Amino acid sequence: MTDISAGAPPAGGTTVHDWPVSHLDGLDFDPLLHRLLREEPVARVRMRFGEGDAWLVTRYDDVKDVTSDPRFSRALTVGRPITGMTPHQIAPASGVGRTDPPVHTRLRRLTSQAFRRKRVAALQVDARAIADELVSKMLAEGAPADLTEHLTGPLPERVIATLMGVPATGLPRLRTWRAVILSSSHSLEEASAVKAEIAGYFGDLADHRAKQPSDDLFSELVGAHREGALSRAQLISLSVMIVLNALDQVRNQTSTMVYALCTHPDQLALVRDDPALLPRAIDELLRFIPQRNGVGMPRVATEDVVVGGVRISAGDAVYVSYLAANRDPTVFSDPDRLDLARDEAPHLAFGHGAHYCVGAALTRMLAEVVLTTVVRDLPTARLAVAPEEVRWLRGTVNRGPEALPMAW
Repeated sequence: MTDISAGAPPAGGTTVHDWPVSHLDGLDFDPLLHRLLREEPVARVRMRFGEGDAWLVTRYDDVKDVTSDPRFSRALTVGRPITGMTPHQIAPASGVGRTDPPVHTRLRRLTSQAFRRKRVAALQVDARAIADELVSKMLAEGAPADLTEHLTGPLPERVIATLMGVPATGLPRLRTWRAVILSSSHSLEEASAVKAEIAGYFGDLADHRAKQPSDDLFSELVGAHREGALSRAQLISLSVMIVLNALDQVRNQTSTMVYALCTHPDQLALVRDDPALLPRAIDELLRFIPQRNGVGMPRVATEDVVVGGVRISAGDAVYVSYLAANRDPTVFSDPDRLDLARDEAPHLAFGHGAHYCVGAALTRMLAEVVLTTVVRDLPTARLAVAPEEVRWLRGTVNRGPEALPMAW
């Protein structure tokens, strides 16, 4: 990436692509992303909500450049009605995802400690025991069974409840709130009301943990707040981010991984024959699966910058698509094919740069527990319905099956 200078390329064309972000089924890839990646890798788009348009960057190398360049700010998105796929900004203004260094560096350090290797390893022991319990109950009840109800939904819920010290009685409310906050079909007013409710919930829990700390991550964050390292708003936003990602994203990712394997029996046979392949298989599944609708959080250029031969002006909003970058044909051979033996460039499913997903290690661990359990305990697992009969979520940010009927 180069600075603007004399003779630098002009801003891109005047075409603005209307992007309704249609909800897709299964493993279908967004056709606009597929086309722009190959024909217009730095393009201008307009989505359903917000104002104006924004740049969309899709090529692997350009995405890495933008996400590692400090001239693209997350903090400058606060208070701007940037075009987007939801009527509200999902990430709170005070959250780690909408800050820049040095504030982001401090918040990132706190959250990174939360997912240190020792803690994830301890959670893995718990996760395996929970998965064994859940699958044993499912087997006892008999086929067919919905895997999202019996395993991929309750497993991350119970693990995150342990990690964050959330009482089991709070999980139903968190599920309800999640459905609104991560929605593209609820109104701004509905989302704002739910945000106030969930902030009140974690505020009350913080007050309780301040008086009666426990051996959990939330108590550590409350301690950091009392020491002045976190504001109350930052404490709440971090907690909400961690919990909602586990309740929603992990559930949907692991469910779709199982669906992908069941609809690619040759690839499923590979991990059944050699379970040691699972870590590499998970990386390929993360690369291949279109795990969300649309794009994530935008950035704002703080000065004129050239990206992929196109000038982006100071003040312009910029999105990157990790989904498209993971299908870049200049980086991945036959990128639209699932190949569990693939050994190429690292995928960008967890992002890149300073805002790389802080919960990546936890997500990987839970994915490995789910797939290991399916391969080991359900050696003849298969979809109980035709692939086209699986129902997929609608009106939500993260993609995944409503239910995943399984037989064995």
